[in-house]
Amino acid sequence: MNGKVYDEKAERLFPAPSSPPTALCPQRWPGCDLESLNAVRHALIDNYTRYHIFWNDIKFHNHVTHRALAIYALGGSGPVIEAFYKQDIKHPITAQNFVDHLSDENYYEAYTTFFANAIKEKGASATLDEFIFSEKYNFRPGRDAGSQPEMLCRFVDAVMHPLIQCGHGVEFGLKGMLAEGLALTAAHDVHAPGFLPQSMFVAQPSDDIGAVVNSFASLVLDGQSSVTRLKAPTGQDVHAFSILARVLKDPSLASQGPRHFTGQYPDTLVARGHIIREHVQKWTVDLSKPGEIERKMEECIWTSSVMYALGGWRNGFTADFFLMHMVTSSIFLPSLIAYLSPRAQALLLRAYLSSAVAWFVARGRPSLNFKSFFELTPTVPNPPNNPAVLPVEGFPAQDAQTPNPFLPLIQSSIMHPSDHHPKIQRAFAHFSTIYGARPKGYFAGTELDGAEELDGSLFVRAAVLTANYMGWAREGEEARNWGLEGFYV
Repeated sequence: MNGKVYDEKAERLFPAPSSPPTALCPQRWPGCDLESLNAVRHALIDNYTRYHIFWNDIKFHNHVTHRALAIYALGGSGPVIEAFYKQDIKHPITAQNFVDHLSDENYYEAYTTFFANAIKEKGASATLDEFIFSEKYNFRPGRDAGSQPEMLCRFVDAVMHPLIQCGHGVEFGLKGMLAEGLALTAAHDVHAPGFLPQSMFVAQPSDDIGAVVNSFASLVLDGQSSVTRLKAPTGQDVHAFSILARVLKDPSLASQGPRHFTGQYPDTLVARGHIIREHVQKWTVDLSKPGEIERKMEECIWTSSVMYALGGWRNGFTADFFLMHMVTSSIFLPSLIAYLSPRAQALLLRAYLSSAVAWFVARGRPSLNFKSFFELTPTVPNPPNNPAVLPVEGFPAQDAQTPNPFLPLIQSSIMHPSDHHPKIQRAFAHFSTIYGARPKGYFAGTELDGAEELDGSLFVRAAVLTANYMGWAREGEEARNWGLEGFYV
């Protein structure tokens, strides 16, 4: 039977299917032959011999034999039954076959089980370090460019959703969510092989995972607070804003007009990923400098927020759906970095910036007008139907009305129909807490024109603009949707 020999017990348990019990039962359709019979028996016996009735530890059901019998009952041919059985059956993921099923969404549950076991055995830090950031799980000798694992590239793909899923797992201490995020990473495609080049993963000396906490300069009791300036780097430091400035000035990255949103990112990587990669490779991350990881993480957070807030500021504000994800993903950088070795921290930040810049180009590379933005955007929300507050002697009326601008923003976002709205407002509130005291002129000296105008009010301004654009639904306005049009003119 299909060239396979099974034991007598299995053969007896799965004989040729019988006729239906009564005339009231569904009758067999014509079309089956000996090949059909052999194929359906092979599916039944092979599944019985090799696989559990549950696919994973959350008891997703194995029902591949149901389809085999349905096709057989409908008169399907043997090759059809066999082909669907091979498609439906999912082998457990192991270290040996890990690479074989990458990009195959049918193996999502199998990867989830694999990663849940890895986290249980090795811990979150070691699992992330090995399966996302090691050279072995990104590039392997003997494989062609199109079949390399490239797990880090997958991690920052899909509008950062694998990173976001894993970020929730590490921030909230949810091992299951981390396993889901890693499985999501494995299920995604690599749109432009080599966008994150093999040279990034060459092994270099680094501290062990247990010493990671010492890489943060802002530990409350051991160092300098993030609300004050970290010691400025020396030498040939290249700021992320300088990379953004070069991208804005590069004529080869000019907007090429609107494209369908499902293809914009992969199309950008294929056509211009090598140019973006060359720019981002010149961004410096020097692990020998104290506070470097924290400083470079801050650069990524500011860059994503500037792309969204100032990129959306053109004759009014547009809350772009895709650039919004650059902000909502950046809130997880601190939580992820806390679990990584210094080498993996640097890889994460470089991969993150590469993907964020690629999205900025994909959305049309909008111009950034710092002067107009900081002259014309509000720092205090003005929701509709806001009850007036009696004046308080000695206090400006606006301050008495809204002493903390984030309070109305946050409670309104919680009740907004869009699930992304509270996520981006949480991010801006957090960034304002950490970086809101940055003064005007803090970013003077980078290559980004106008960045000297930037200060810590960016985050509350962006939050107010987002609330106004999306509609104050809790307060009676009509809820609106995120902008999908892009910035192509």
